[in-house]
Amino acid sequence: MKSYIAVDIGASSGRLMLAQSKDGKVVLEEVHRFSNGFTNESNHDRWDINHLIHEIFIGLEKVKKMGINEVELGIDTWAVDYVLVGFDGNKLEDPISYRDKRTTNAVTELTSDLPREYIYEKTGIQFQEFNTLYQLYKENKELLAKTDKIMMIPDCIGYVLTGNAVTEITNASTTQMLNLRVGLFDKDLLDKVNVDQNQFPRLVESGTILGNVCHKWHQEFDIPETEVITVATHDTASAVAGTPGQGDRWAFLSSGTWSLLGTELNVPENGLAAFKENYTNEWGAYGTYRFLKNIMGLWIAQCVRHELGDKYSFGELAEAATAVKPFQQFIDINDQRFTNPESMIKELQEYCSETGQIVPETPGELFQAIYSNLSLFYANELSKLDKILGYHIEKLNIVGGGSNVALMNQLTSTLANVEVIAGPSEATAIGNVLVQMITLDEVENINAGRKLIADSFKLKHFQPEKDKYGDILVEYQEFIKNRG
Repeated sequence: MKSYIAVDIGASSGRLMLAQSKDGKVVLEEVHRFSNGFTNESNHDRWDINHLIHEIFIGLEKVKKMGINEVELGIDTWAVDYVLVGFDGNKLEDPISYRDKRTTNAVTELTSDLPREYIYEKTGIQFQEFNTLYQLYKENKELLAKTDKIMMIPDCIGYVLTGNAVTEITNASTTQMLNLRVGLFDKDLLDKVNVDQNQFPRLVESGTILGNVCHKWHQEFDIPETEVITVATHDTASAVAGTPGQGDRWAFLSSGTWSLLGTELNVPENGLAAFKENYTNEWGAYGTYRFLKNIMGLWIAQCVRHELGDKYSFGELAEAATAVKPFQQFIDINDQRFTNPESMIKELQEYCSETGQIVPETPGELFQAIYSNLSLFYANELSKLDKILGYHIEKLNIVGGGSNVALMNQLTSTLANVEVIAGPSEATAIGNVLVQMITLDEVENINAGRKLIADSFKLKHFQPEKDKYGDILVEYQEFIKNRG
């Protein structure tokens, strides 16, 4: 029986999940969890990547103590951020976070002579100021001159573990620098940010065997023999791989710090309608494209909970929200003001005050405002998705932490008039493991893997409640249109 480790690292925490196949089902167990976050150093918000690597080894030591002497391991993290590695093979400095303010107005500056339509036709990627393209545009040019390799975060961790460097495509596509037609980094865009294609390690598909953890790490830590497999290293790509979608007309909502809502395509959709709605074509595992919209997501809820002193669980806050009438205010939760404010509660309240709406005060009111507006945003985006694709999405698979919020799931089902299938909450780790299992022929393919997921984990179903909220979605759409 093989043992698989999913290293799944998000913006606020990371964990090592152990997976094994037992009685025809995948069994998942968390063996180690650790904190993550950026701190301000040298006037920039930076990630402590050495901390992340150290915690991976601590987790592997725990696995060894469980009596497991051999494991497969895959790494997924958030997208767009990168590490600059010098000619001596070491990082030049800690990587800067996508939430850093250095890219403010970078999209406007770069697109002043490279039109947005031109970039979108090449890449099919939505415009966001934190995309790698704009980070490199603002990067220290002297530092870039000292850079041998530019590595995405999970690729860099894999490099430190094994000594082998690659650029995995699902994360690389989020840079907004891969050319959809030729499948390589686009020379025009690289020239614009003073980067050479050779500064990126070779591109590889999800499911590439990277190699074994270096001997030197075994001397420092008591860990199992570990083979690293380059999985779908962008956490959303892993989450979609771990989504038990069936048939043709299903969409996914990866609901965590960010909400990623879209569908899986075999051919990218980078036409005018997709461009106008700022939809993205991120590359997925096994020749697919994740046609999706980036939405602010549960980041807002996480910030509010933290400002409330972390004294309530998310379950308690959701219960408090159910006692409050929904849709007391309309909020564009994708407004840039909510990206990284000093106080999320104050920002939400000022937004409502400025727009002449009821100001949420209590924890229940705040969380009802968040959940009901996320649901409105999801329903609105699904209606746009229907128009672009030319058919109605019939089922929405919600995975990640948000799949546990029954209030939000039911509101979304009703507003969008779709069946919602919630779960599994650990889709990212499951998708990470699934790619490993397919690589080693323990699972035949992605379709067989998704059936295995549906058989292994409990899923909850939500049906639309007919005519419950009247024209509230139309009213919300009009509000957003007027705000724009």
